Amino acid sequence: MCNLKRVSPAVFIPGLLLAIGCAGDPDGIHPETATITESVYASLTVQPDSMYKVHAAVSGILEKNLVREGDLVTAGTPLLKITDRTPELSKENARLQMELATSNYQGSTTPLKDLAAQIESARLSFVDDSINYRRQEKLWSQQIGSRTAFENRKLAYERSRNQLEQLRNEYARLSRELRTKMEQARNSFESYQANAEEFTVRSFIDGEVYALFKEPGELVIPNEPLATLGKPDSFVLELLVDEVDIVRLEVGQEVLVSLDAYPDSVFTASLSRIYPQKDERNQTFLAEARFLSPPGKLYPGLSGEANIVTARRENALTIPRNYLMEGDSVRTPEGPKKVSTGLQTLDRVEILSGLDSGSEILKPQP
Repeated sequence: MCNLKRVSPAVFIPGLLLAIGCAGDPDGIHPETATITESVYASLTVQPDSMYKVHAAVSGILEKNLVREGDLVTAGTPLLKITDRTPELSKENARLQMELATSNYQGSTTPLKDLAAQIESARLSFVDDSINYRRQEKLWSQQIGSRTAFENRKLAYERSRNQLEQLRNEYARLSRELRTKMEQARNSFESYQANAEEFTVRSFIDGEVYALFKEPGELVIPNEPLATLGKPDSFVLELLVDEVDIVRLEVGQEVLVSLDAYPDSVFTASLSRIYPQKDERNQTFLAEARFLSPPGKLYPGLSGEANIVTARRENALTIPRNYLMEGDSVRTPEGPKKVSTGLQTLDRVEILSGLDSGSEILKPQP
C-alpha cells in the first residue's frame, strides 16, 4: 500500500487538505481526516460603493461637461450644463413679475399708501363729526337748538363713520390682494428658477466621476444616463448566484475572492446583502460582499470568481468524490458498502457513517 499525500485543492480554499490515493493501486485507499469546506460558486464584478448613474430631469443640448473622468466631486458639484433658452427667458419674465408685484405691495408707489392717506383723512373727519355730533346731542337733550341741526350732525357722524369703515375694509382687501399677487409671483419665479437650475446637472454624493457618456452638442433626454459616479475608496463585490444555490446563502458568510487582475492572490470578503428579486434573463440572484482586506488598487468593472463558504467541518472523515458510487455506497474488498454522506466539494465527500479511518475502499469499476 502506498503512502498518502496531502495537497492543496484546485479551488482557492485555504487549509483544505485532500487525500489522494495511488492511481491504479489494487489495495485501494483509506478515508482521511481533514477540514472540508462547502461553498457556493459565483461570478463577480467589482463596483464602487454608492454608485449611481446621473440623469437629467430636462431635455436639451449638452453645452459642456464641467468635470472629467477621474475627477473627485462633492455633493452639489455641477457636472454638466444643458442648453435651452426657453427656461432662462421664462425665469427672467417671472423675476420681473415678482419685482412688480413686490413693488405694488411694499414699494414707495404702492396703492396702499394712497389708501392709507385717505383713511387718515377719513379718520380725522370722523373724529370731528363725532365731536360735533356729541356736542349737538348734549345741547338737544337740554332742548337747546333745533332738531334739524341735531339730525344733520348725526347724519354727518354716521356718514363719516361708514366711509372710514369702508376705506379700512378696502385697505384690508387690497393689502390681501397685493400680498397674494406678490407671493404668487415669487412662487412662480422660484418654480422657473428651479426649472432653469435643472439644466445644470449636479452630483448627489461625494465621489469620483467614473464615466461620462455624452459629448458637447449631443441631445440629452431625461431617461438617458449622462455619467456614472461612485465612492472613490469603497468598493462592493456584485455576485451573480445561481437560483439553485441562493437558499444556502446568509448575510455574514465568508467569501473567498479571486480577481482576474490579481491571478496569484486570494482575498477574503463578507457577504453583506442578498437581493430577493431574480433576474429572469439569466436565472440568477444578485448578492453583495465587501472586502475584509481589499487589494491596493481597485477599478470599477474588475471581474473574477468567488466561493461563498456555506459550511466548514474540522476533522471530518473524507474520501475522494470519485470513489462514491451511486446510491451513496463505496466499493470495498468485501463488496459494496452503504455510507452516509455530509458536506461535499468538487472532489471530496464527508463520510458521516459506514466507514472509519481504517476502512479500505477501492475505486469503482468502470
